[in-house]
Amino acid sequence: MGFDVPEPYVWDESFRVDYDTIDTEHKGLFVAIFDCCKAPADGGKLSFLVQKVVDHFATEEKMFAAANYADAAGHKKIHDEFVAKIKTLSAPIDAATGDFAKNWLVNHIKGIDTKYMGKL
Repeated sequence: MGFDVPEPYVWDESFRVDYDTIDTEHKGLFVAIFDCCKAPADGGKLSFLVQKVVDHFATEEKMFAAANYADAAGHKKIHDEFVAKIKTLSAPIDAATGDFAKNWLVNHIKGIDTKYMGKL
């Protein structure tokens, strides 16, 4: 995965997938990851991030089903793997974990989510 992580770590127009609900949720994921990195010992922020991720993936997957999106199963598998990974985390998280989450979201949106643009 090779997309640059923005600094500061905030959503910008380059992450737009042209579905307002998803774009809004992506913005919230950026904030939640940033907050976890800023306060790595705060278990509440980590729990909040995990729930935002789970909720967001549910939103996308409902949209996939409604549109009969061809790669729904493959995309869901990627979601499931990320959720399984972050559900094992506990505070404090280390810098490498924060960097992993930042990189994952950036590369997932730009490398995977952009594939459903215009198809949902």
